[in-house]
Amino acid sequence: MKRFAAKELDNWLKNHNRKPMVLRGARQVGKTWLVRDLAKRQGLKLIELNFERLPNLADLFSENNPEEILKNIEAELATTIKPDSSLLFLDEIQAAPELFSKLRWFKEDMQKLPVIAAGSLLDFALNKYPYTMPVGRITFFYLEQLSFFEFVLGTGNEALYKKLSTFSLETIMPESLHKKCLGLYHDYCLIGGMPEVVQEWMNGKNLKSCTKIQQDLLATYRDDFHKYGEKIDAGLLNKIMLSVAEQLGSKFVYSRIDPARKIAPVKNAFTKLSQAKVCTKILHTAGNGLPLGAESNKKFFKALMVDIGLISVQLGLSSIKHSESKKIIFSNKGGLAEQFAGQQLRAAQAPLTDPQLFYWQRTGGRLGEIDYVIQHGNRVVPVEIKSGASGSMKSLHQFMAEKRLDFAVRCNTNLPSVENLKVKTTLGQPVAYRLLSIPLYMTERLGELIEQAL
Repeated sequence: MKRFAAKELDNWLKNHNRKPMVLRGARQVGKTWLVRDLAKRQGLKLIELNFERLPNLADLFSENNPEEILKNIEAELATTIKPDSSLLFLDEIQAAPELFSKLRWFKEDMQKLPVIAAGSLLDFALNKYPYTMPVGRITFFYLEQLSFFEFVLGTGNEALYKKLSTFSLETIMPESLHKKCLGLYHDYCLIGGMPEVVQEWMNGKNLKSCTKIQQDLLATYRDDFHKYGEKIDAGLLNKIMLSVAEQLGSKFVYSRIDPARKIAPVKNAFTKLSQAKVCTKILHTAGNGLPLGAESNKKFFKALMVDIGLISVQLGLSSIKHSESKKIIFSNKGGLAEQFAGQQLRAAQAPLTDPQLFYWQRTGGRLGEIDYVIQHGNRVVPVEIKSGASGSMKSLHQFMAEKRLDFAVRCNTNLPSVENLKVKTTLGQPVAYRLLSIPLYMTERLGELIEQAL
């Protein structure tokens, strides 16, 4: 399957001032495959060490001299390593976090050897061990699960992907293609973007076998915490993941996870899941200006799971009739649609930056909420997510009036459009702004389409 992050890895490899890379991301999003693919495409000899499988290999790095380290690896693996034609891959490095400090020596003393370290629980491990990261000597890349566009490509729809990736607001999207995209959107909501699940779907369109893999992935996420010695009840972790699915689109409330438990251990377990990137916080923003994280209220946040397919399994959507799941997905009051849009917005930010998402919610008095608030250049842009073709925009009108903004976005199931609105808020305030409406399946291209609409 084609991964868009591969292009950025190619650019990293060509950089004359290349630093060792630390590739981060949740378990099973395709980090190992991406590195192996890089070596294969670029004709490099892959030297792969997996420290979760063979933790004793960490002692090969006892020296601070890269030449001695390579001699140790050559002796262990019975191979030869030529720095200018090899790629050193340190997989599951969270199992040997002391090795992070060794990466600096490859930047300083052997820059011609490309080095990539990858791991699924890096924050988890680094909080536990007091090892210092070699600041300024490494670079971080962040891998998400397959985006919707990658899913479209992976399911054999290359021509449709080309249409979507080059679509201009000045052209018309044919109704037939629009319906085809909505059908793929429905499939993605059930299958998600975890590579192994997508591969299984490509092999035979068997939803039951995909569901089994998804259930195994959820079990793997729970088991990880026991593997690294965390004394967190597996039942609590399961309840948190289920609660994230149930609370999609709403302010996340810890007490709804398990009213019988004290809040402190629940918060701790949720934090661990966030560090492992199984769950993601959508942070509150006041929306008054940039940066979006300024004036944030930490008591307010929403939560997403790593993948919409895992959400659908937990909600039981995979076990009902196709017509019924379609009805639910397109009328879920925005919950699944927000999960979908959040994944695409995160994918658009990765792999060069650690994706962050924000939303706005009135913290006192009258109700009001904007699903996502993004930065585009020097603009604050509110983004409303609708699971169907229609829906109220009272909060958006009020937000635009209060913040004195002139541009907003709506994602729904309609065809693309741009219109200049002149309306009144529920309080009678006149407000005028430009509204870009795009189908949910185009969320990944939001930045480019905003540029066209301005």
